[in-house]
Amino acid sequence: NMNVAGLMCALRTRCVQTFRRPPLLLPPMSVSSSFFPVQRCLQSTQPVPAARLPYRVKLSAGKRYAWCACGHSKKQPFCDGTHKAKAPSISPLLFTADKNKTVMLCACKQTKNSPYCDGSHLKVIYRDAVKYVKGLFK
Repeated sequence: NMNVAGLMCALRTRCVQTFRRPPLLLPPMSVSSSFFPVQRCLQSTQPVPAARLPYRVKLSAGKRYAWCACGHSKKQPFCDGTHKAKAPSISPLLFTADKNKTVMLCACKQTKNSPYCDGSHLKVIYRDAVKYVKGLFK
């Protein structure tokens, strides 16, 4: 069933938009089904934060890495190809380590110095805290 598949996708990815079926394009099965909300999973066009704090990672000299820029990868901070389905407009950042070193790689996906952390996560944490406090007073 289309509604069940859409709902499952929305629950797994948390990208939910509710809308009503257009009555002329999709004939309703019954009078009440035309008003049944249909869940749709939309693709991301903006990166989503994978975590609030950066990842501390040991890089090996000469090794090539693919940093996840969309935030959907299950192998953070590196790409696992999930962007192809969930955020096709956001490609991973490919880079090669120049020497063996430990670095902080961005997890909030807001850095201006990709893939390295530049402290942008502090703005993300602040924005989330303000949103939470405002929600207490609604």
